[in-house]
Amino acid sequence: QVQLVESGGGSVQAGGSLRLSCAASGRTFSSGVAGWFRQAPGKEREFVGGIRFTWNVVGTSYADSVKGRFTISRVNAKNTVYLQMNNLTPEDTAVYYCAAGTHSTDSLYFRTTYDYWGQGTQVTVSS
Repeated sequence: QVQLVESGGGSVQAGGSLRLSCAASGRTFSSGVAGWFRQAPGKEREFVGGIRFTWNVVGTSYADSVKGRFTISRVNAKNTVYLQMNNLTPEDTAVYYCAAGTHSTDSLYFRTTYDYWGQGTQVTVSS
């Protein structure tokens, strides 16, 4: 059974940084896709960023709202994906979810691309 476990969320002041981790267990993803989504209170879950990979990173995509501030990376040996978030603003406050899938040719932007989801981790940015 595949499990994704996020960690690294917390509270930070505007302008600060956080790094989220998403560790997979139950399966080694040698290729596929991984993504980060977020959901603020009263809003739809939205795409933040995604990564397409084999044993190397094939490509990444980001929502316009986080481009230049957020970076996704992956460490194969740890079966873990990271989301480095810099220059955070109160608008980044949300529950952040990681997701993973094996459909490596599907769009990173769509929730249906992903087969597995984590439980979410809260990120709160104060002004």
